[in-house]
Amino acid sequence: MPVVKTARRVAVALAVSIAVALLLLPLYSSPASVLLLRAITIGLAAAAVFSFFEVWPRRLPRGIDRWIFQVVAVGVLMPLTVFAMHRLVTPAGARAFFQDHDWMLIWVAAVLVAPWTAVATVVCQKDAVARAQTLTFALERSELERRALDARVHLLQVQVAPHFLFNTLANVQALVDAGSPHAPTVLRSLTAYLRAAVPLLHEPAATIERELQLVRPYLELMQMRMPDRLQYAITADPSALKVRCPPSTLLTLVENAVRHGIDPSEEGGRIDVDIARRGERCLVRVADTGAGLRHAANGLGSGLTTLRERLQLIFGDAAHLRLAPNDPHGALVEIEMPAHT
Repeated sequence: MPVVKTARRVAVALAVSIAVALLLLPLYSSPASVLLLRAITIGLAAAAVFSFFEVWPRRLPRGIDRWIFQVVAVGVLMPLTVFAMHRLVTPAGARAFFQDHDWMLIWVAAVLVAPWTAVATVVCQKDAVARAQTLTFALERSELERRALDARVHLLQVQVAPHFLFNTLANVQALVDAGSPHAPTVLRSLTAYLRAAVPLLHEPAATIERELQLVRPYLELMQMRMPDRLQYAITADPSALKVRCPPSTLLTLVENAVRHGIDPSEEGGRIDVDIARRGERCLVRVADTGAGLRHAANGLGSGLTTLRERLQLIFGDAAHLRLAPNDPHGALVEIEMPAHT
């Protein structure tokens, strides 16, 4: 039995014994020290009996609960223990047990108090076990929820990589199909870029600084593909560079602006990336002057929808993704999220 559990039972036995002795003291004819010694001895004996039958026998007959066995054992053995103590300490020729007023008081107290104390101990034990099980189940459920969340985030994150790669390769293929003399240069740049960028797509978390390492080469590639139709500018608050975010957050916004804003527009347009930190919040804005929200009825599109889900899973209601028109034309996507570092 654990030391803490044993110490707790001894403390309870001593407390109950002293309380019973104080209650019996006005009715007791012998000295108070004798009453206290006898009460404490019986209380400790009750605790010993309760603990002994908690582990012995190892198996009980079917249908008999262990706690019932313990309570019955205490209820039966405590009166016998009082009788045995009387035989040991009472000299020959003294009054018989049932004629001794003091011993009868202790005997009645043992019959009445010991079993109920055992019942109270069982109830407290069961309550403690129930609380421990509840806490264990809560911890297990929390761990399972965390694993499910990690799996969901990983699934959404994995979906981003092929989405980005296929779109980029499609852009390069269009350049090759058009017979552009810049195609070999673009392809070499793309190969070098992907060699550095793809490992970043599988990291569990990223920072704004790492995101910019993806976005700048991507925009350079897109500008090489359509030099007369794409202009861009990136402004980042230095205090926001270490802010953590889901991988490919900024890349998804910029790719969405290229694919749905600049590409469909005959005149092309400009993409402005602005990242600012405002206290404990980080604001990411990607605005383009392209085709605008002509296809707003189709919703956010797969890229932004997946990004919104990832933000929701990681930050909950603390993060927001908003899509709005960019006057006089184009689209604006904003992400507001906690500035965790």
